[in-house]
Amino acid sequence: MVNRLPSPETAADSDPQSILTSKGVAALLGISISTAQLWMENGNLPSWKTPGGHRRVHLSSVQRLQQRLAHDAGLADVAPLNGDVLSPAEVQRLAAVERSGLRERETGPIFDPLTWLAATVTTAPIALLTLLTQSQQLFLSRQGVTMKDTPRDWAFCNYTIAQDDIFFVTDTLDDARFRDNALVTGAPHIRFYAGVPLIDADGFKLGSLCVIDTEPRRLTGQQARALRELGDIARRELGVRQQR
Repeated sequence: MVNRLPSPETAADSDPQSILTSKGVAALLGISISTAQLWMENGNLPSWKTPGGHRRVHLSSVQRLQQRLAHDAGLADVAPLNGDVLSPAEVQRLAAVERSGLRERETGPIFDPLTWLAATVTTAPIALLTLLTQSQQLFLSRQGVTMKDTPRDWAFCNYTIAQDDIFFVTDTLDDARFRDNALVTGAPHIRFYAGVPLIDADGFKLGSLCVIDTEPRRLTGQQARALRELGDIARRELGVRQQR
C-alpha cells in the first residue's frame, strides 16, 4: 500500500534534491524500474504519490533499504565501488546524475566542440567529457578514442570529482594509484591526465572534462587556464539545458 503523503523523515529529506523517482531508485539500487515500483507498492520501500500520481521516495529510505539488503545477504557493507559503502553525498550525486538525463540524450553535438577545443589548446591526443554513474564511466563526448564507456573503477575522474580545481597526474607509472589501471597497462595507455569536474546547476559533480596523453607531461599555465575555462563553459551549458 502506497502512502499518499510523505511521512516525516530527516531534516535532509526536506530538500527537493533528496526526493527520488522510481527511475532514480532503480539506478541507485541496480534494479529494474518495475521492481522499484513493486517495492514501493508492497511497502518494502516507503513512498508516496504526488497529486499527479507519480511515485516519490526519500533518499534516506533508499539508504536504509540498501543496508537491509546487504545485511540479509550476509554482507557487512554494500560495496558498489572499490569496497566503499555509498556515502549520503554519493547517493545524492548519483540522484543528480539521473535527474540530468544525460545518459538518455545524444550529447555529442552539444559537447564535441568543447572536447575538440580542450584537445587542441592542450595539444593532447585525447579529450573526454565523462559522466560517472554508480558502475560506469560514460563518455558523453570523446576525441581520440573509439570506446564509449569503461567500468567506473577504471575512471581517473573518480579523483577529479573529489576536488574543485584541476586534478593532474603527470606520469601514471610513477603513481601507485594508477600504474596498474587497465587504461594504463592497456589501450589507450594513459601516461598523463588532467581533468576538471563537470558541475551541474545545483553544485553536484557529475563527471569531468579531461585531457589525456600517452607520454608523461605537464600543462602550461595558459593550457591549465584554458581547461578551467572550458570546464566553466560546460557547466553553463549543462545549467541552461537543465532549466529547459
